[in-house]
Amino acid sequence: MLAAGSLIRVAAAPWIPGHPFDINLFKSWAASAAKSLSGFYLNGSSDYPPSYIYVLYIVGKLSSLPALSSYSTPLIKLPSILADGVTAYLLYRFAAKYVSFEMSLFVAAFYLLNPAVLVNSTFWGQVDSFFTMIVAAAVLLLANGRIGLSSVLFTAAVLMKPQGIIYLPVLFFELVRRRSFKSFVQAGIAALVTAAVVIAPFSLGQSPLWIVQLYAKTLGEYPYASVNAFNFFSLLGANYKADSSALLFFSYHTWGMIFIVLITLFSWWIYIKGGSDRFASAAALLLIAGVFTFSSGMHERYLFPAAALSLMAFINLKDQRLLWLSAGFSAAIFMNTYFILYGATNGGASYSFPLFLTSLLNVVFFIYLAKVIWDIAIRGKTKPIEPEPKPAADSFSANFQLPFKRRSG
Repeated sequence: MLAAGSLIRVAAAPWIPGHPFDINLFKSWAASAAKSLSGFYLNGSSDYPPSYIYVLYIVGKLSSLPALSSYSTPLIKLPSILADGVTAYLLYRFAAKYVSFEMSLFVAAFYLLNPAVLVNSTFWGQVDSFFTMIVAAAVLLLANGRIGLSSVLFTAAVLMKPQGIIYLPVLFFELVRRRSFKSFVQAGIAALVTAAVVIAPFSLGQSPLWIVQLYAKTLGEYPYASVNAFNFFSLLGANYKADSSALLFFSYHTWGMIFIVLITLFSWWIYIKGGSDRFASAAALLLIAGVFTFSSGMHERYLFPAAALSLMAFINLKDQRLLWLSAGFSAAIFMNTYFILYGATNGGASYSFPLFLTSLLNVVFFIYLAKVIWDIAIRGKTKPIEPEPKPAADSFSANFQLPFKRRSG
């Protein structure tokens, strides 16, 4: 299944040009990184943090080979295509600890064959799949008690995209829950070493605070209530409206910061009441769905990790409502991404029925998600998948032994 899903993407990638601006920008960055990795930021004007530049360096080196020079567009898409398969496999292995083999396979297939995932990596040529792979692996490691490795990947996510900061509270929640000074030290050292290793090769000839200036520049590039994100502010007609504009008593930016604080506090409360690292994926899902829906400056693709995180939350908490929400978030991600890729004019989405519907759905989905997680963590009520009937004693299923141990409920 992994091979088929990946090969379908590889077959389609050369025939779909992708988003022309993003593809050409990635090609330019790949060529620049391949020419001089250490001088990448000195010689160019990239607004991407360093993590993914290493990937573009490899792509640039491959594209410079005469035999591969005509395949530059598929090579730009290839890291995300491979990441789709890796994330699907991670979901399968994670699910195998908690649910049946059939459900594990279904979860992996649901992600790998998801149109929302396919349109991002194979059609658009963006890198959200690669970012999601890192975030998903970080949350999985955290849920398995691997604080050090989880901290490494959380740091790598922040050093790939600024929105990686959205997920850092989950690591903090778990460290507080453990009440272990050793865990705090371990996470801090792992994060600092990772940051130093990733940043150091680009720091030659730079000012000591160059990375801080890069993030400040990146975060300040889109001072809008919404940047084609079909969310609460777009629902109000504020897509590409200056975030300094007033909405009732405050600006859109101030409202966004208020919502971020409230959503983070709510996620922390859920984590405390849940009392287990099983709520790591649910907390991460609450954070990204809430921040995307109610914060300013969001892009159309920032909700993308919810496609994987909702499946992880379903696996951990075994509530069928989370599986339905996974389908809902996937539909919303697909509609938002597809509309911007093929329907937006001059890069901006005008107020239309797709924008209205998808924005409304995202608001409804987040409110329903908050209710579902509240039911599970606070009220102790779940709606589990109905138990499967036992197979006959002589069936293949009864005799098939899986090569891993399942963890009980």
